[in-house]
Amino acid sequence: MSELPLDAYYDLTQVGEVAVSPTGDRVAFTATEYDQAADEAVTSLFVAPTDGSREPHRLTSASGASAPTWGPDGDRLAFVAARDRDAERRVGWRDRDEEGDEDEGEASEADDGSDDGGDDESPDNGDEEPKPQVWIFDLALGGDARQVTERDEGVAGFDWSPEGDQLVIESRDPTDEESEYLDQVREEGGPIETTRLQHKVNGAGWTDDVTRYLFVVDLDDSESDPRRLDDAYGGGAFEDLAGMDPAWGPDGRIAFTSCRLDRPDDTTVRDLYAVSPDGGDAERLTGGDLSHGVPAWSPDGDGIATVASDPEDPPAPAEVYLVDEGGDGAASLTADLDRTVARGGAIEWVDGAIYTRIADESRTRLVRVETDGTAERIFEAQGRDRAMAGFDVADDGSTAVTVLSDPESGADLYAVDVDDLDEESEPDSFRRLTRVNESLVDEFSMPEARRVEWESDGWTLDGVLYHDPDVDPDDGDHPLVVAIHGGPMSYDEPVFSFGHAALTSRGYLVFRPNYRGGTSRGREFTAELTGKWGTAEVDDIAAGVESLAERGWVDPDRVFGHGFSYGGIAQGFLVTQEPDLFTAAAPEHGIYDLRSAFGTDDTHVWLEAEFGLPWENPEAYDASTAVLDAGNIETPLLVMAGGEDWRCPPSQSEQLYVAARKQGIDAELVVYPDEHHNIGDPDRAIHRLEKILDWYETHDPTVEAEADN
Repeated sequence: MSELPLDAYYDLTQVGEVAVSPTGDRVAFTATEYDQAADEAVTSLFVAPTDGSREPHRLTSASGASAPTWGPDGDRLAFVAARDRDAERRVGWRDRDEEGDEDEGEASEADDGSDDGGDDESPDNGDEEPKPQVWIFDLALGGDARQVTERDEGVAGFDWSPEGDQLVIESRDPTDEESEYLDQVREEGGPIETTRLQHKVNGAGWTDDVTRYLFVVDLDDSESDPRRLDDAYGGGAFEDLAGMDPAWGPDGRIAFTSCRLDRPDDTTVRDLYAVSPDGGDAERLTGGDLSHGVPAWSPDGDGIATVASDPEDPPAPAEVYLVDEGGDGAASLTADLDRTVARGGAIEWVDGAIYTRIADESRTRLVRVETDGTAERIFEAQGRDRAMAGFDVADDGSTAVTVLSDPESGADLYAVDVDDLDEESEPDSFRRLTRVNESLVDEFSMPEARRVEWESDGWTLDGVLYHDPDVDPDDGDHPLVVAIHGGPMSYDEPVFSFGHAALTSRGYLVFRPNYRGGTSRGREFTAELTGKWGTAEVDDIAAGVESLAERGWVDPDRVFGHGFSYGGIAQGFLVTQEPDLFTAAAPEHGIYDLRSAFGTDDTHVWLEAEFGLPWENPEAYDASTAVLDAGNIETPLLVMAGGEDWRCPPSQSEQLYVAARKQGIDAELVVYPDEHHNIGDPDRAIHRLEKILDWYETHDPTVEAEADN
């Protein structure tokens, strides 16, 4: 068994967004790689034939690419990019030569990147970074992408008109006074001034009062200015993340989402609206009680399907709703499923039915939903040993492309005829389109995964256990890393993961428990933890570890904690309530004092929905606060945080760290100054893994015993 070197992270590639062309013959997708020299992630745009006849063709290679969207003619491909230069090729899993050129191809995961070596120039922003704009490739004519927008505040979203001669774009439009304020803050370091309740949003920064609008762009007249639709404006607490979701319908109207309630920053409600591209009043189509998103018009234009959730009922599943364009309101089509639409799940119309992904029994799977509410689980060929990370269908209903994440072979695109999605076994039309991590998985062993079950408090629970192919869990007494998912409303299924491989190649078993409070098993399962952090998940995770030890797979003296976000939060509860469980723990980006989190993070709306207000219900906040029991900590702690994480502020990690150090517990605090609620820079991602592995090894009693001898 050879260890996966951590610098191989630069050779990782992660598939992102997927868009199938209208006739199903091509698929566009983004893939994120890493530029080691620049220490940054680069997301590039690719196109591949869906018949698998040739390998993907790279369209861009620097400056960021996102939101690939085909025009209705199928020859033009629009995308969003903040292009700062015409790049020479600087990363690329498709461009490595057989000799292993050190200057090309040291690439990896996801977030930026777009260019193809043409001659277009970015807007002149002086010393400022370029803003995201819409660019269009004409794949029939060839050549470089053409920039079709030039908004000072950039473009956040867009869609094509049915005729392909116009775009609707979403963009902030500051007044002169607001522009002056933004200049003072951005260029001169001026003071932040706000009266907004949602005064900051993780990843977006401090909020302001600038309004987002929809604009119509005439593609045939490059000299004309975009036309603002004055009544198509946005609003809402998390609009900086959610956007307005513009969707141009077949009847000519444009759907979008917005919150126009009296206190839009005090709710996550988002209503669906429709407006004419010629302007005029926007019509509200929903009732002001749900959070609607990702609208998709039915092909006949009679209705709009959305994914919606109830802000006042946190454990309730996100469901598919059909909004009647005639004004009869919104009706759930998936209420009887008692399953939430999977995170990132979109809506695809095929022959009058809706295809979407749901969370179902600890896996992401495909369902077909009829407009009468009949729902059927399909695509059994996916199996239970790999995850569906993406899905899209051609407009003509011929071809589907899915992203399947397999622990051993990587995450890649696969095409299948839509008519074959009902087959239980792998159909003849099923074909693999990419092998983006081929060199990585060929050179290094990736972990095998198996599903495991155990009992806890009357529930039969499940999780995923990863191990190196050369390691047999039945041999016994293996070190175990308990990797706890975030959310907590999420779930774990077998996936391809560099982090898993780094651990398993060093002899660890990696256990990912699906504890109560997660999703995929219905509302009752999720509600077990709602408003009661530090209860069910503690029992379930501890019972899962005990079950693995009873099978003889795990050395109970070599069990290590691991987890990000709620995975960090859960570790805070585990080390204060089950101090003998972990040999050492590494909670990352967590919350450990719920009262002090309120108002200093960006989730006050969510916290109020789940716990009430801290001055009205302090007991609920204190009961879900790990640091109040910090006197029980005996576990060595590696506490990690992002310096600009406004989902789980770094002050939370500082409190846990100081509480441990105050009692003489071995503890270390690591803060990544410029990071949000993630770790984006590749060097920092590698450093993070180095720190965690070193922490486990330092506190492994077997390693200590060998050192003493």
